[in-house]
Amino acid sequence: MSEYYFDGKGKAFRPIIVALMARACNIHHNNSRHVQASQRTIALIAEMIHTASLVHDDVIDDASSRRGKHTVNKIWGEKKAVLAGDLILSAASIALARIGNTTVISILTQVIEDLVRGEFLQLGSKENENERFAHYLEKTFKKTASLIANSCKAVSVLGCPDPVVHEIAYQYGKNVGIAFQLIDDVLDFTSCSDQMGKPTSADLKLGLATGPVLFACQQGFPGNSWFRGFKKSFGDFWRSPRDDSTLPCMYVYVYIFSLRTKTSS
Repeated sequence: MSEYYFDGKGKAFRPIIVALMARACNIHHNNSRHVQASQRTIALIAEMIHTASLVHDDVIDDASSRRGKHTVNKIWGEKKAVLAGDLILSAASIALARIGNTTVISILTQVIEDLVRGEFLQLGSKENENERFAHYLEKTFKKTASLIANSCKAVSVLGCPDPVVHEIAYQYGKNVGIAFQLIDDVLDFTSCSDQMGKPTSADLKLGLATGPVLFACQQGFPGNSWFRGFKKSFGDFWRSPRDDSTLPCMYVYVYIFSLRTKTSS
């Protein structure tokens, strides 16, 4: 069960970004093979934490497909799926402890706390229109970007003694992570399930407002009263993003966060 998603069919986006950050640090420092091996372990840990969160998310969302196949909870049931996710996290924790660097351990344990807090943020919402997008970005950071940001910081701590570099690595990972999730939320509306490898519009069906929904609300479709019950208006909203500037607005935000990755590097 715990090995089910480790079949090479995922994008491996997170470990690739972490490995590239490690390489960038190592270019300027003659780090030992031991340090480089520890950095590769962090990239692996990042993917393990991410995969565990997917297993748990699928239970929470009652999802039936992921990466083009049935979810763990669909095949083995919710109880075993929760335990499988826990087992992946425990394996990641063991690998992290073996690195033997307390600073790195502290950095990466923050990721797990952020994942849980991000899930709680996703379950809540803000009635004030001006607070909704900030709430969405905070949730996006905790559920997605924190893992990339802190993993990049962790490999920089191992590869470089300069705290300024550690902060640069963190900010780079943060902005990459947020931009990545913003694009994913757009693709949730513009792509089909076969392209995404998972059901599309899943968040909307669960009553969770992502960026396209929030922009549509700001543009008056069709007001705050709809926002509080937008699950009932799913069909109307499904047509809306293709007819207004909702998606272009999302792309502007993606561009902004992409520019921030350049200024932080």
